[in-house]
Parts: sequence; C-alpha cells; structure tokens
Amino acid sequence: MTGWHTRLDPPDAPVARVLLREYMAEMVRRWYGRPERPGEVDAALTEMPSDDLAPPTGLLMTAHHDGLPAGCAGLRWRPGWAELTRLYVRPAHRGAGGGAALLAAAEAYAVDAGAARIRLDTRSDLVEARALYTRHGYREIPAYTSGPYAQHWFEKSLPARVDDAATPR
Repeated sequence: MTGWHTRLDPPDAPVARVLLREYMAEMVRRWYGRPERPGEVDAALTEMPSDDLAPPTGLLMTAHHDGLPAGCAGLRWRPGWAELTRLYVRPAHRGAGGGAALLAAAEAYAVDAGAARIRLDTRSDLVEARALYTRHGYREIPAYTSGPYAQHWFEKSLPARVDDAATPR
C-alpha cells in the first residue's frame, strides 16, 4: 500500500464530488452494460445521495496515491455498527492496493467510533469488490437491506477500541 494515504473530506468538497461522480458513472455503466446516457449519472446521484457521509451521520474518505486523488469510501453510522459504501478506486490506480488502503482506513475510523462491526451490500456484477471484501475478512451474511442494487451482503467484526478494552463492562 506504498504511496497511499487517506483523508476525510466532506461529500461536497471538489475532490470528493469528482470521485463520487466517477464512482456513480461506473456503477451506471456496469449496471446497464453500456456507456451512461445524458442525465443518468445525475439521476443516480439524486436517487442515492452521499450528503449523509458527513458528521454526524457518517464520513467520507478520499484516497490519494502518490499525491493524486485516486479513490473514496464512505461510512454511515448505525447503532453499534457502521455501513461501508461508495468504495471506489480510479481505474488507473487499481491493482496498487487502494481498495485495501480504503478498507483499513474505514475499519480504523469505525473502531474509533466504537462500532463493533462493518456491514455493506454490493451487486453481483461487482466481482472485484466481492473478492476484495472476502480477502480482507468480510463474510457473506443474510440480507439486511433491500433494493434493486443490493444482491450480496457482507459483515466484518471489529476489535474493540483500545481504551474500551481496558474498561470493565
């Protein structure tokens, strides 16, 4: 994961807006199996906004590889757990550890927030994403969401925060 670093950005920050738009454009292309048509990406961004990926309901990380914006991932806070969403690595940076860097950062933020686990849903056509999650200890679970784009559900248990581990329960 050499050359990778992540930072928190609000979803409306210029770099975040560009990465989220690229993410959604790829989701549209892969879902329909063709180039996106005018207005489809805007419609998808409206249907599935990312504005909740900011405090207090979540966060958005942008990943940078060798100083260049290269990907993003978001977390939504749920009672006792976090939902991973919008994990994306630009095609030019794929295969260089960006997905692993984003997962590690997401897990660290979730642990810091006191989440006991991370859950996510994904689609059947996103085989690379499903392989990434499995490789990093996520296991398939029964559906916890519904919708046309949720076809596989994953979960990973997280370690307790270090300061929590010393506190009797």
